Amino acid sequence: MSSGGMETSVGGEAALGGGDKKRDSLGTAGSPAHLIIKDLGEIHSRLLDHRPVIQGETHYFVKEFEEKRGLREMRVLENLRNMIHETNEHTLPKCRETMQDNLHQVLQRLQAATDSVCRLQEREQERKKIYNDRLIANEKQHIIQWEEFMKEQHNKQAEMDEEHKKAMERLKEQYAEMEKDLAKFSTF
Repeated sequence: MSSGGMETSVGGEAALGGGDKKRDSLGTAGSPAHLIIKDLGEIHSRLLDHRPVIQGETHYFVKEFEEKRGLREMRVLENLRNMIHETNEHTLPKCRETMQDNLHQVLQRLQAATDSVCRLQEREQERKKIYNDRLIANEKQHIIQWEEFMKEQHNKQAEMDEEHKKAMERLKEQYAEMEKDLAKFSTF
């Protein structure tokens, strides 16, 4: 592992990357065995130890991502700023102007509609009042007519009772006379 510190080589030797050097059991620093071990260490670190490459790629990716993200966010913020500026400078004044122009017309129409509705309500109330007054007058007239009818019926009933009574008395007298006449003839 070539990240600076202690490395274990293939022959079981420990080599210090930056400190004291131990004597190699296979020979001196320039011997062929030492060079082979050194080459094996390099091959090992290149083939199997990918940390430096991965770290470099990671740093590059993060740097690119942050730059692109920053540029994208800057574009979004710039677009928002432009939209807000356009809205404040153009759209809102047009809306205000249109609203003020149309609001006056709408208020006039609303007032006219309100006046029409009030007139209709007044007419309806007057019509209902006239109808109720007529209804009450007709009801009173019907009550008076009913009372007169009942008095008349009572009077007619009294007259009929009186006539009936007289007719009964006449019939009684007639029957009484007939009985007397019958009694006269039955004595013979």
